[in-house]
Amino acid sequence: MNIVDFENHHIEEATALALDNYQKERQFVGALPKLSPVHDLTQFAENGLGVAAFEGGRMIGFLCCYEPFDHAFRSTDVKGVFSPMGANASVSENRSQIYAAMYQAAGAKWVRAGAVSHAVCLYAHDEELQRQFFRYGFGLRCVDAIRLMEPIDCEPCESYELFEASTAECHLIYPLDLALYRHYRSSPFFMNRTPETAEEFETDFRKDDVRYFAARKNGKLCAHLKISSTGETSAAAGNTYRHITGAYCLPEHRGIGVYQNLLNFVISTLKREGYSRLGVDFESINPVGSRFWLKYFSPYTSGVVRRIDERITQCMG
Repeated sequence: MNIVDFENHHIEEATALALDNYQKERQFVGALPKLSPVHDLTQFAENGLGVAAFEGGRMIGFLCCYEPFDHAFRSTDVKGVFSPMGANASVSENRSQIYAAMYQAAGAKWVRAGAVSHAVCLYAHDEELQRQFFRYGFGLRCVDAIRLMEPIDCEPCESYELFEASTAECHLIYPLDLALYRHYRSSPFFMNRTPETAEEFETDFRKDDVRYFAARKNGKLCAHLKISSTGETSAAAGNTYRHITGAYCLPEHRGIGVYQNLLNFVISTLKREGYSRLGVDFESINPVGSRFWLKYFSPYTSGVVRRIDERITQCMG
């Protein structure tokens, strides 16, 4: 096996490999749309941080990432890199060995670039690769999931009012957003993200591609759900897709079907408007959220993450 820098003339072969890997995941998750290509690889050929694996003149794999970014996961003080869906792939044979060799070469590049948080998007049903990254010190962190825009089976909650929030109701939603950030900091989550100010939240609320839905009882808001036009992966593209980018329910209103009913209200609203798929991305380290989303959505990616000793950057040439 020969590992080389990923360059522009590798894009055609890499694109075909990425599409093949995506099609294999679609066999498990029927709600995934057709994609061709999975990702435009031009930027990855230009940043010099990717590698390709060859055997007998044939590309058998590639592993690329975005440029390093500050404050990985918005809750650390270190630089991170991320290889998104479609920016890594390999042939079916010897996948573990191929990815092991590619990460060894690419990881050295990433550390030299100052990144000590390494995240790679794998497919949820590729258990072989997940085990390989586990052996290299990675753990599961993020999940992307999808469902067709069809209602879920649940009993109605007659005493709750479900509605889409108007701009004038922004100030009512904001306390739930603050509660979500407090939840981020709890165990075993431990994500110390800084919440938006009330003014920043209102600015985001007013964006054309953002909508908020909520539930209230006796005039008091108890749950909200934020919908955006885009998600974390290329599967979230297109005019028939919408994505959940924020969700929270007060603890005293959980376990009685309120959030299931709110989700159904969102689904029925969006389906009437012509949308056919709904997606969500969430942290696997959030036990409450994970249990809920995995009941009603089909996971198609597993984002694995490794945080290495940042002092290593002092001795990498």
